[in-house]
Amino acid sequence: MSYLGVETSLTGRRWVGPSDDLTRKAEALVQRADLPPAVAAILAHRGVSPDEASAFLAPALRDLLPDPMTLRDMEPAAERLVAAARAGERIAVFADYDVDGGSSAALLIWWLRALNRSATLYVPDRIDEGYGPNDEAMSALARDHDLIICVDCGTLSHGPIAAAVGADVIVLDHHLASAELPECVAVVNPNRQDESGALGHLCAAGVVFMVLVEANRRLRADMVQGPDLMAMLDLVALATVADVAPLTGVNRALVRQGLKVMARRARPGLVALSDVGRLDRAPTSYHLGFVLGPRVNAGGRIGAADLGARLLSTDSMAEAENIAARLDTLNTDRREIEMRVREAALAQAEGRGLDAPLIWAAEDGWHPGVVGIVASRLKDRTRRPAVVIGFDGDDGKGSGRSVAGVDLGASIQKLAAEGLIEKGGGHKMAAGLSLTRRQLDPAMARLSELLAKQGAGQSGPADLRLDATLMPGAATPELLEQLEAAGPFGAGAPAPRFALPGLRIRHTRPVGETHLKLTFGDGGPVTLDAICFDAVTSGLDALQSHNGRAVHVAGRVELNHWQGRTTVQLRLEDAAWAE
Repeated sequence: MSYLGVETSLTGRRWVGPSDDLTRKAEALVQRADLPPAVAAILAHRGVSPDEASAFLAPALRDLLPDPMTLRDMEPAAERLVAAARAGERIAVFADYDVDGGSSAALLIWWLRALNRSATLYVPDRIDEGYGPNDEAMSALARDHDLIICVDCGTLSHGPIAAAVGADVIVLDHHLASAELPECVAVVNPNRQDESGALGHLCAAGVVFMVLVEANRRLRADMVQGPDLMAMLDLVALATVADVAPLTGVNRALVRQGLKVMARRARPGLVALSDVGRLDRAPTSYHLGFVLGPRVNAGGRIGAADLGARLLSTDSMAEAENIAARLDTLNTDRREIEMRVREAALAQAEGRGLDAPLIWAAEDGWHPGVVGIVASRLKDRTRRPAVVIGFDGDDGKGSGRSVAGVDLGASIQKLAAEGLIEKGGGHKMAAGLSLTRRQLDPAMARLSELLAKQGAGQSGPADLRLDATLMPGAATPELLEQLEAAGPFGAGAPAPRFALPGLRIRHTRPVGETHLKLTFGDGGPVTLDAICFDAVTSGLDALQSHNGRAVHVAGRVELNHWQGRTTVQLRLEDAAWAE
């Protein structure tokens, strides 16, 4: 049954509201926990009972952080790291080129620096070396170092790790593992096959943080004061959000605390990055994912691969400002490249049809640094897993993004095991692959089959899910503060989407070429401003021709800061005529 009777909205979607069971649970939260209905709706969706509401709204990291020793290989990893630091051994950090890899490397570098130790940073070039350790780099690092720590990579790197002759190797990762692990000191990875999976939602920086918690514990046992790990949670928060890890359980507490740390503006790299991103207020998870994260990633995508990690690990403000400026420029260039690939990929995918279990596109010359972003855009548009591949001659490199409940990484790993692609892996929501042109069609057909068995493509793209009803008078800054207490919002914990029924349009104004500003009222003196992005392309520009008709609208409420004033604004996502 459709919500508010909306079977087909102005964007062609059916509205789906909370179930009767969720509505009853939300009412119980209102009555027993004294919460506003909008906040109660969020907690009901999260499965929070009235007795758990207070703890959920004020999560304490000390209560949610698991014992690091529950992870396999934690003891040898922490013991070897502490021994290397205390003895002043030569340490190298081999990191992936994305935000998670850069943040993971920076955590280790800052931790070692606090102990008056240093480390060599190595980040492979996306084009020349590809993802993860390679034989040549590992062999060269082993000649000059006693310990190599691979972060956000290495779990499947049997050969390259074996090539690190003369050095010990530790792997701190979160990508899916095969049955056989590489021969090294330790592989700390919550997604090993012999793990319970209870901490499988951690990103690599979360895994590194757990190792450092255990390392500090061992330092304390020897009467040595370890570095301040709470001050490093800004890096963990950035990686968790940017790597699209679910903001549930301990991840939620890590990000909440990390945002508080980041607001103190103590880390040069993040201060410089916030400034070039014109972030003039306390950061939210949105800023981590859409302002800071893309800039950190820009170096690994189309520029120097190590720029992001260098920015996050530097203690020099001058160096931070220089790198941040370069990353900002690269991010602008990346957007232009992405736009061209996105348009071509969408046209190709539409030609195949957007109702399949897998949406995919492949073409010569598509930059490997943007195929993951384009896959994410296709996934968002179709609500189906998407893979985008760029070919250079006969060799293709691709990246995929998935939807909730569909494990893309395991499916791509299965393709590699079956010999249908050269190599591939990742985690549930994101994965990478390499294949030849001859393998393309059979691999995509098999991947579509594997994803269909998991339910991909079964939910209609025309459904807009709504959490609750909200009236303009209830959309106050105070309510937004209470909603924030239920956050942060992101992967696994989406920001609430509200329906505002039976409103009247007071004013509309085009913004730029495709956007629309609106003001709504409910018949009384209260009004609510709204912004509708891409109104022209989505069909919502029809609201300009309202002729006084009442309209149901749907979207997310947010604080709008403008010229020193803070007001509540609706980010309008859909609408339907009410009469």
